[in-house]
Amino acid sequence: MDTKKKIVILQGHPDSAKNHLCHALASAYEAGAGDAGHEVTTVAVTDLDFPMLRSPDDWNSGATPAGLLDVQATLLAADHLVIVFPLWLGSLPALLKGFFEQIFRPTLLPEGDELTAWRSLLKGRSVRLVVTMGMPAFAYRLFYLSHGVKFFARNVLAFSGCGPIRTSYFGMVDRATDTKKQRWFAKMRRLGASVQ
Repeated sequence: MDTKKKIVILQGHPDSAKNHLCHALASAYEAGAGDAGHEVTTVAVTDLDFPMLRSPDDWNSGATPAGLLDVQATLLAADHLVIVFPLWLGSLPALLKGFFEQIFRPTLLPEGDELTAWRSLLKGRSVRLVVTMGMPAFAYRLFYLSHGVKFFARNVLAFSGCGPIRTSYFGMVDRATDTKKQRWFAKMRRLGASVQ
């Protein structure tokens, strides 16, 4: 039985500088998965060219931008998705949300019952969300109940058939010591190797 998985790491940090903790965490995951023999493709949303949607008609009837068609096909062919992003205003950065609005257009669906089509679109794909933040991670989970991340997991990923969906939160990132970051990177390498 072939245990090799097709993994897509979606780098959701909108800064093109690519020197943030999000990038280092994604690189650690990629290294662990690659060492274990899995096929890994990394997509940086900040490198993609697409407009932000501004009306229901844009979303319902417009075609997926040509620059996203290959990425869309890559996501649909994946066994496992890793989505990495910083928490901004309690949720995803606008650029990352705009990306998913473009990717998950109704024109992507086959003819037939729309709800059934959405539920089966990404059925069988597991997901790891990797979220960095300035506040303590436990505060986001317990006080804010992770609302911004949960809405994305439930209303976008689970709605389109993904599961299981697991989340790794990394908090107080501005104060993290090098020793702590190395522990985080080791954790990401382990997750990559086991495709979790």
